[in-house]
Amino acid sequence: MAMKRRYQPYPDYIDSGVEWLGQIPAHWDVRRLKFVAGINPSRSEVAYLPGDVEVSFLPMERVGYGSLDLELRKPLAEVKQGFTYFRDGDVLVAKITPSFENGKGALAFGLENGIGFGTTELHVIRATQEIDRQFLFYLTFSHQFRGMGETQMFGTAGQKRVPDSFINNFPTPLPPLPEQRAIAAFLDRETARIDALIARKRELIDLLRRQRTALISHAVTKGLDPSAPLKDSGVEWLGKIPAHWDVLKLKWLSKKIGSGKTPKGGASNYVSSGVIFLRSQNVHFSGLRLDDVVYIPPEIDRDMASSRVHSLDVLLNITGASLGRCSLVPENFPPANVNQHVCIIRPYSDRLMPKLLNYALMSDYMQFQIFANEDGISREGLNFRAIGNMIVAVPPLAEQRAISEYLDRETARIDRLIGEIEESIALLQRQRTALISAAVTGKIDVREQV
Repeated sequence: MAMKRRYQPYPDYIDSGVEWLGQIPAHWDVRRLKFVAGINPSRSEVAYLPGDVEVSFLPMERVGYGSLDLELRKPLAEVKQGFTYFRDGDVLVAKITPSFENGKGALAFGLENGIGFGTTELHVIRATQEIDRQFLFYLTFSHQFRGMGETQMFGTAGQKRVPDSFINNFPTPLPPLPEQRAIAAFLDRETARIDALIARKRELIDLLRRQRTALISHAVTKGLDPSAPLKDSGVEWLGKIPAHWDVLKLKWLSKKIGSGKTPKGGASNYVSSGVIFLRSQNVHFSGLRLDDVVYIPPEIDRDMASSRVHSLDVLLNITGASLGRCSLVPENFPPANVNQHVCIIRPYSDRLMPKLLNYALMSDYMQFQIFANEDGISREGLNFRAIGNMIVAVPPLAEQRAISEYLDRETARIDRLIGEIEESIALLQRQRTALISAAVTGKIDVREQV
């Protein structure tokens, strides 16, 4: 890697005595983490505070990859029981899969009144005078920390956690304190450069995604012939459509609108092979993503026959943060079922092509209906009545086919560009982690780089 060509190793090394750590600089030490840091401090530290004191509150979705979303605050009395306590300067590490493996965690700063509470799926590590907290933070992002933690996770599939014992007993490479600070300062600078480049690439991806949506929205509301006469659709937010198109409710075009359910017992029913069980995290605008798909036994699938997925069904997420995402089930898709967070829409193919419906659901005019339909979005999600009442602009079948083929070509081109940028981001992220790992374990000497 370029990193190895640029940075030199230390002049002298010794065996660390830890097999996976290997050699460390001769003047470094190795200590168990519990001897240089406090692990999961007690909430009794804030027992003296009145209950109306505001503190930061962090559910897992507000814990990022090196950052925290601190907008949510709650009175201490509401959170001091049943949640994880931390304060400014603590290092937070997600303990549950896949958040741990993916690198969720951060150094806590800017907490309301210096205090925070959050999900119980966090480990809290507090630096002592022997270890710099920024160095400690980077150590928790190293390959070594995450890789060893992953090998010690316990629990059922989808619910595995890193135990306290791993955090307590993690063999911590420990340079002298001034050198820890120098390494942390170096990593602050270098990771900031990488992060800035990643941010620019993500902005480009956002631009391409907006272009993709605009392309789809125009094609499914105006068609491909710019000279086609237009008529008022009669729907204010849809505007004008080609004069020969119809405007119909989705329920008049569909033979099925419904969702599945989670089997009794939830994740305990998941097996290593069986019938695919699709969840909202598998449904994306770019298509179904099966890298983290789960399976249910055939006997459970038989009890859920009404929510089996057919080839060319359109799947729509109807709850949570992914509300509105949709995917077309490919032809010849293997047997599958869905949970209650995913709606199956099965159109009459002689009235509305599934592929065109899938594109229409991605468009501005149908996304508007999904999110503007306040009567149809309850705490449980978008209901089937609201979905059935959504308005669809319907071209003749031949035109539906032409629009779908055009959008297949054009969106594939944009998706390829997005994929290439995402690959370059993944490479930068790997380089970032490799640089952190090399610096905090003494594989490279960065003392003169600060």
